[in-house]
Amino acid sequence: MATVGIYEKALPKNISWKERLLMAKRLGFDFVEMSIDETDERLARLDWTKAERKTVIDAIHETEVKILSICLSGHRRFPFGSQDKEKRTIALEIMKKAIDLASDLGVRTIQLAGYDVYYEEKTVTSREYFIENLKRAVKMAAKKEVVLSIEIMDDPFMNSISKFLKLKKQIRSPYLQVYPDLGNLSAWNENDIGYELELGIDQISAIHLKDTIAVTEKFSGKFKEVPFGKGCVDFKGCLKTLKRLGYSGPFMIEMWSETSATPEHDIEKAKEFLMPYLKEAGYCE
Repeated sequence: MATVGIYEKALPKNISWKERLLMAKRLGFDFVEMSIDETDERLARLDWTKAERKTVIDAIHETEVKILSICLSGHRRFPFGSQDKEKRTIALEIMKKAIDLASDLGVRTIQLAGYDVYYEEKTVTSREYFIENLKRAVKMAAKKEVVLSIEIMDDPFMNSISKFLKLKKQIRSPYLQVYPDLGNLSAWNENDIGYELELGIDQISAIHLKDTIAVTEKFSGKFKEVPFGKGCVDFKGCLKTLKRLGYSGPFMIEMWSETSATPEHDIEKAKEFLMPYLKEAGYCE
């Protein structure tokens, strides 16, 4: 059986972690991926007290649903590649705190967004700062045995596994891996999806399941909130390729229904679409 998780932002926002994990369990998931995004509210999690962390740890033990990964998108606001030295300093502080939090909670993987910068102009310098600070981040993570995994993005800077592998040649560590989002990977027409998965199979720590609408000459693509089955992803082909290659890591359904009036219904619809593909590929009985 595949290990299948759900993104925190698919679940109702204003509930406790115990309630969130119980809902995930009721919906048939093995784990939840925590979000630490660029909002002050979620960045504040990095400063949770020991007591606040223990509350989450107790919820994990009581529900038997783990938090296997953290989606750390807070670096969009404070990027490794920023021209602003203060922002780069904050980026490394965020990284250290996230690694410490992951270590405390038993989180295996921190997913990093593959942006050098998000709100600033991209330059050779921003790329160089990104690589310098990612090297520092990987050293921090190695000390706590936490894996940093770069997501394949909605951005040309890191929109293929091939580009990640060029980066990996410069930072040769088992604590730096890749976290392909099948939607993001498929939205870029220059990507040969099967070849990309074959090329990076021994570097993949987890897989995001999400649909997208492809980039064209006249359209910048749609990378979020595309209903499953309405986008460009060949889920059957991708999952059969991963199975052939021997991939046995986790799958995480990425969707945004935390403000929906019917989040459980929305998640069930997503599962109804995806589970037959996982079963056909040999991931589910």
